Amino acid sequence: MPRRARVVVPGVPVHIIQRGHDCQPVFFCDDDYWRYLNDLKLASANAGCAVHAYVLMTNHVHIVATPNTETSLGDMMRSLGARYVRFINLRYKRRGTLWEGRFRSAIIQSDAYLLTCYRYVELNPVRAHMVTHPAAYPWSSYHHNALGKLNELVQAHDVYLRLGCECLARQARYRALFSEQIGDEQNTFILQSTLQDSVMGNDRFRLQIEKVAGRKLGVATHGGARRSSRPPSP
Repeated sequence: MPRRARVVVPGVPVHIIQRGHDCQPVFFCDDDYWRYLNDLKLASANAGCAVHAYVLMTNHVHIVATPNTETSLGDMMRSLGARYVRFINLRYKRRGTLWEGRFRSAIIQSDAYLLTCYRYVELNPVRAHMVTHPAAYPWSSYHHNALGKLNELVQAHDVYLRLGCECLARQARYRALFSEQIGDEQNTFILQSTLQDSVMGNDRFRLQIEKVAGRKLGVATHGGARRSSRPPSP
């Protein structure tokens, strides 16, 4: 039975998870991480997919991106996979697949969940007890979004830009978001929405996406507050 086509809505952000085959590592040294980021930069530009946040873990990756067209997301991930797998197989004299099947994704209700999803992604190394703060982990977009380090891969979403009129103000307000923890239920909701290729949003938003898609989408167990955390006004 053919698998269903992935639902992609141009201009609406998505959270992507791709895991290594059988939970095996996909990065083996610093050069591999740099190569993946370079390949992602090329693939996203060529496909018309704006990357807003990411983290590269040892055996999986998370990406938050907005596709410009219905094919942008798939085009980006296919190109990225082909480039990076070819590089790894040649470098380490290996054969076969590197990734565990197709990538998973969830469409994000921007105002309600986008900044929470940014945080979820960039806090992955903290949840994995690899570091105690996201700034201590080199392979994520936190250094750009929170600290202003130049990163040509990352493009700001409008929701992020509304955090402040100037770069330093936005970065300060973004850092303030990390003073609030994401609850376990909320973490579960984000993860399950993505693994089910579903929708990260409220019922009204899900129904809107289902109308565009022309079919029902799975519903993940909802968790926690429905609004992105906001720092207090300066």
